[in-house]
Amino acid sequence: MTKHIFVTGGVVSSLGKGLTAASVAMLLQRRGYHVKLQKLDPYLNVDPGTMSPFQHGEVYVTDDGAETDLDLGHYERFTGIPCSHASNYTTGRIYSSVISREREGGYLGKTVQVIPHITNEIKDAIYSLDDDETDIVITEIGGTVGDIESLPYLEAIRQVRQDIGYDNALFMHITLVLYLKAAGELKTKPSQQSVGILRTIGIIPDILVCRCEQSMELEHREKLALFCNVPLNLVVEEKDVANTIYEVPLELAAQDLDVYVLERLKLHVNRLDVTDWRAMVKRFVEPKHGEVEIAVVGKYISLQDSYKSIYEALTHGGIANNVRVKVRMVESEDIEARGAEALLDGVSGVLVPGGFGDRGIEGKIAAIRYAREGGLPFFGICLGMQCAVIEFARNVCGLDAAHSMEFAPDSPHPVIDLMEEQKKITNMGGTMRLGAYPCVLTEGSRARDLYQNAKVSERHRHRYEVNNAYRDKLTDKGMVLAGMSPDEALVEMVELPSHPWFVACQFHPEFQSTPLKAHPIFAGFVAAALGDKQ
Repeated sequence: MTKHIFVTGGVVSSLGKGLTAASVAMLLQRRGYHVKLQKLDPYLNVDPGTMSPFQHGEVYVTDDGAETDLDLGHYERFTGIPCSHASNYTTGRIYSSVISREREGGYLGKTVQVIPHITNEIKDAIYSLDDDETDIVITEIGGTVGDIESLPYLEAIRQVRQDIGYDNALFMHITLVLYLKAAGELKTKPSQQSVGILRTIGIIPDILVCRCEQSMELEHREKLALFCNVPLNLVVEEKDVANTIYEVPLELAAQDLDVYVLERLKLHVNRLDVTDWRAMVKRFVEPKHGEVEIAVVGKYISLQDSYKSIYEALTHGGIANNVRVKVRMVESEDIEARGAEALLDGVSGVLVPGGFGDRGIEGKIAAIRYAREGGLPFFGICLGMQCAVIEFARNVCGLDAAHSMEFAPDSPHPVIDLMEEQKKITNMGGTMRLGAYPCVLTEGSRARDLYQNAKVSERHRHRYEVNNAYRDKLTDKGMVLAGMSPDEALVEMVELPSHPWFVACQFHPEFQSTPLKAHPIFAGFVAAALGDKQ
């Protein structure tokens, strides 16, 4: 039988439940077990695809085209385990399924209720990852214990343990142990109250993971063990790491958290090998080539999580090149107000990521022109590639007022146009070109040299593309169409051979980068930035 681990959070949000779940999964995987991960989100959106990055952070995209919570990015980066539609369910998706079945008469005249119909649907979502090859499923419950919207999920996981048996289900609660600076001491009472809420609905945590800024003393762990009804050895400290989130699994392993999990689930404790992970962390902490600064010019800079995978992929590129990447976060609207030189002077590379809407577009275009004319390594992703084409069309091809149909429908030169299959679509949710698609790389291109392959698969999330009517005008002036869809209908990558390093892609390579295996474009971009610095 597949074993289940349920990860809940208490006291406050943003405790790092996703990082903890990913770290535990990595350790269990390194002990020889086949693990899958899943996030259950209590909001009413069917998925985060229509939500602003300011609201929810980045939208992570899986190979099968699911628009999901950003925690799935942590899952894949830490473990390499591919996620899918079954890896992220929301309240909106759960209720949509139940209501649809009710409209079809699927409940045979019964009154449809939260219990048992909604909770049964949640349980089906949890069991959807069970199969003969999967040893352990880790399910993270979004939100904070005590939130009204989380109650059906907590009831569902309580029922799961009842259904599959005590030895087959484990509850891990992540909580905050507050440090009061004025008093100079840690406080365990909020954690006690958080566990108290869980106990009122029939869930007693098996393991308590305590997030804290200061190290806990024995007295704190004893108090938590006593009042939360958790064995002392299962009160685990998760202190803020000093250098990188990739230290978290090593810190948890040092406290034998993975050993306790396996013993609690009645599974054999195999040998743990994290040699390569330790070496990777050391390369980050003690880089041979010091530091290189790269500017990320975006529309959602004020929220760190808006470009989470971008920042992590740059870190991976730094690890691959034995250099620490310092990110200069630049708001594209600020470039419109103050100019590119004022905000980009001194950086060794410029990355322009994706986004939607016309706010800050001219700032992105100005940043690209600054990088192109100054010979600065440039990397454009999704909208970043489209802006690179617009900038090149305007300032090299002489197509004044060239623009995207998304922002300027009346442009005389719409070098970026809506994809043909998108022109009849009116709904916004889940209707873009989503998921993994093949890309054929042009022989002799920098892209092909980076990948060391003629054909690759990358994940997409977009509605607009390079207008094929302008291909010849672009290539006549020196832009190379470095990557194409197999039928050559869509431009997937562009580059400038005359430039030291100028590469842009329509897809999102950041979603396939890991700390142990940096994505080749990010590795190449950081290498170019390091060369520029030197």
